Amino acid sequence: MSIFSKKAEKKVETKAPEANGKTLTGIVVSTKMKDTIVVKVDRFEKAPKYERYVKISKKYKAHDAGNTKKEGEKVTIVETKPISKDKHFRVI
Repeated sequence: MSIFSKKAEKKVETKAPEANGKTLTGIVVSTKMKDTIVVKVDRFEKAPKYERYVKISKKYKAHDAGNTKKEGEKVTIVETKPISKDKHFRVI
């Protein structure tokens, strides 16, 4: 085998378009806005003072075209370019 044939055999891996940026999983809290849902994301962080883990929650607005998701559903959101002042995520 020559050097050139090894280069030709090399596989090129591409990322899926929705894998760019942060990917978060949470529960839908509100669907009252048009094409927008509010997702509550929980995470555990160690509190140095108490030396135990505490649950920290944060709410994110995400773009949901057609309002397909309902309150209480578990969804995955991915970071995108800003859609509006507060929306920087979309539903996968």
